[in-house]
Amino acid sequence: MGKVTECQICRNKDLKTFLSFGHQPVPQEYLTREKLHEMEATYPLNLVFCETCGLVQIDYVVPPEIVFPPDYPYRTGLTNMLIKNFQTLSDTLFSEGYFKKDSLVVDIGSNDGTLLKPFKAKDARVVGIEPTGAADVANENGITTVKGFLSPEVAAQVVKEHGRADVVTATNVFAHINDTDSLIKNIQSLLADDGVFVSESQYLMDILEKLEFDTVYHEHLRFYALKPLQRMFEAAGMSIVDAERISAAGGSIRVYAKKGKFPMSKRAVDIIAAEEKAGVYDFASYQKFAERIMNAKIDLMSLLLKLKKDGARIVGLTSSCRSNTLLGFMKIGNDIVDYTGEKSGSPKIGMFTPGTHIPVLDEAKILEDQPEYLLMLSWHIGKDLIEVMRKKGFKGKFILPLPKPEIIN
Repeated sequence: MGKVTECQICRNKDLKTFLSFGHQPVPQEYLTREKLHEMEATYPLNLVFCETCGLVQIDYVVPPEIVFPPDYPYRTGLTNMLIKNFQTLSDTLFSEGYFKKDSLVVDIGSNDGTLLKPFKAKDARVVGIEPTGAADVANENGITTVKGFLSPEVAAQVVKEHGRADVVTATNVFAHINDTDSLIKNIQSLLADDGVFVSESQYLMDILEKLEFDTVYHEHLRFYALKPLQRMFEAAGMSIVDAERISAAGGSIRVYAKKGKFPMSKRAVDIIAAEEKAGVYDFASYQKFAERIMNAKIDLMSLLLKLKKDGARIVGLTSSCRSNTLLGFMKIGNDIVDYTGEKSGSPKIGMFTPGTHIPVLDEAKILEDQPEYLLMLSWHIGKDLIEVMRKKGFKGKFILPLPKPEIIN
């Protein structure tokens, strides 16, 4: 925990900083009205590059019990994009023979059990591992879930009670766990000898291509391209057998790994070749990336300040970890954005955003107020959300903040 002094994969100590976000709060640390007047904890948030193995990572690890507390407010089941993605994942793994009826599927960081539902619907046995209160929601909904962080003890408990897994999944959490050596060992102990481990993580190529710097926050310790992952698995006696780019979360990489030595699919080999061609392993690419981000910051703030000067009301749509990085880095507070709207049922409603202290209200308020502009904080799915809001009756204009600010009538 604390300052990262060596690469999280290859232990190289010479890490090169290319982007600083200053000190930022933990992204899901929403505040009550009473807490607005208390001190707020913030932690360093900087992006660094390892020239030895090519891993991009943050340089400070906040203790996991702070980042993922029992009252962690995120619920996977409120995101339609993820529900569809997990259905596709179960269909793909079933059709390719990775699991069948009565197979055991274990999901690490399973939240409210949304990923495991389509596996259970195909008659697989399912077990989630989840440290937050979302585990209680999953258990209430019939998805067997162990409440705790992944550890040797938790892995041993799952194996003792259910056996070893044909499929172990870790979607959007494989980059969240600090000690990579222990992480891989715990996955291996859960996995049957001929089982498959499937991870999904936000993909470094998409982050660079689309300027998705808002995916940087204290939950995400590492930002994967395929070569560093290949190195990490091989060091633990595993092989990447396949990989594919998927659209989830603004662009992710789905990686299939097995115990032992196996050849890599042509699809995965081609991904590595594309990474090398795009300059993913060249530090100069990251210096250019940082420059583009600073230009985007100037462009967005100029636009928002001009609209406010002209008397426009600006309201946000959604409130996520990504949006909190965007707001915090851009220094967009309650003086620019009146409030942000969340889908009905979100535990964030009635709270205030960490760091920027913008009220989070039910999105029904947006339709009632009809502000002139809606700032699309989940801009990576902005076009879909615009369609949804139009159908619901929003009459104003939309602002897509990145990669270049754009007003959509």
